[in-house]
Amino acid sequence: MNFAELGLAAPLLQALDGLGYQTPTPVQAQAIPAVLAGRDLMAAAQTGTGKTAGFALPLLQRLAADETKVGSNCIRALVLVPTRELAEQVNASFRQYGEHLAVGCYAAYGGVSINPQMMRLRRGVDILVATPGRLLDLFRQNAVKFKEVQALVLDEADRMLDLGFADELDTLFAALPRKRQTLLFSATFSEEIRSLARGRLRDPLSIEVSPRNSTAKAVKQWVVPVDKKRKTELFLFMLKDRQWQQVLVFVKTKKGADELVARLQAKKIAADAIHGDRPQASRLRALESFKAGEVQILVATDVAARGLDIDDLPQVVNFDLPIVAEDYIHRIGRTGRAGASGEAISLVCADEAPLLGAIEALIKQTLSRDEEPGFEPDHRVPATGGAAPAPKKPKKPKTGGGRGVPGNWVGFDDGARPARRNTGRGKAPGRGGAR
Repeated sequence: MNFAELGLAAPLLQALDGLGYQTPTPVQAQAIPAVLAGRDLMAAAQTGTGKTAGFALPLLQRLAADETKVGSNCIRALVLVPTRELAEQVNASFRQYGEHLAVGCYAAYGGVSINPQMMRLRRGVDILVATPGRLLDLFRQNAVKFKEVQALVLDEADRMLDLGFADELDTLFAALPRKRQTLLFSATFSEEIRSLARGRLRDPLSIEVSPRNSTAKAVKQWVVPVDKKRKTELFLFMLKDRQWQQVLVFVKTKKGADELVARLQAKKIAADAIHGDRPQASRLRALESFKAGEVQILVATDVAARGLDIDDLPQVVNFDLPIVAEDYIHRIGRTGRAGASGEAISLVCADEAPLLGAIEALIKQTLSRDEEPGFEPDHRVPATGGAAPAPKKPKKPKTGGGRGVPGNWVGFDDGARPARRNTGRGKAPGRGGAR
């Protein structure tokens, strides 16, 4: 099947050809004809499978076919997203796909001045991509009117609920026209989202192109048990030992992100952070520097797990496990995108065993554990979800040493692997090399 068979117009096919898109993904093949037909839709698919094109392409075509000029401060289609990064990404996709169409699009989100957004909306916008909080600010100041809205898209609606936008969504639903097309696209659908859909969508078509809460098969996942206090040391070692070129690292807190970046920069490693306390301009600058290869390590909180679209990202590291198990799926979905392979490595300490168990229960698989010689934890990570303990290695003569990464290690100027600490378990140092 090709995109022409889905009923897309020539200007869209021209844009897709320029982008190198040849064959629609499963979610696109099912969603595009349904959206073109005006159906309400619930679509669940793994991250990186092309959900954005699944709603952007048919919406562009429908709006282009309706030549009605949008009114002042009005919008014809509204796309709600949970984060600023995702707003920028989705808006950029609309611009790319609609390059040869006379359909305007714009993104509005917090963290930047509201005045330019109000000025732009005065001329009217065909497609507005927005975060719920900033959209409500604009609505309350009469900068945006919903009377001409024909279509509403909730992209990553489960994440919006996780971030506490439930009240904002209720307010927005009450303000929108009842007669509209409503589309829900996400990698996962919680029961809350299914309940929301039952009350807001009209006879929706349901599309699930992969099992619920599944992870991409192209992503190899495993756990490295380690004591909490040695996580940074282990990450530094693996970075050097595996010769990772670019890594997206997820941490639990904003403070943790800043602290890890400071430790990396002290070792002369190019690193930057993305989290909610950083100004939007700084977040965008960090992301663009990472995409350009100027930053080797990008450290992010879960605010960035949705909306980071990075080509050829080989590794994602969970420095801390997420509190919400579903966020694990979105984190590791940053690698292994569009059919590429990837690795997702989680550094797990004993305190995180319940979080690991929740993740394994969600994805219905037990993640393999692979201890790193020299970093075996003193506090063992309890078995979770039937996880088997790490296999015992044959005993070999102990070697001397007992040191980890040298405290004065700067960048990658020391070639030594950390020697196995003497823990009395009688295991041998040894294995190395990239997986």
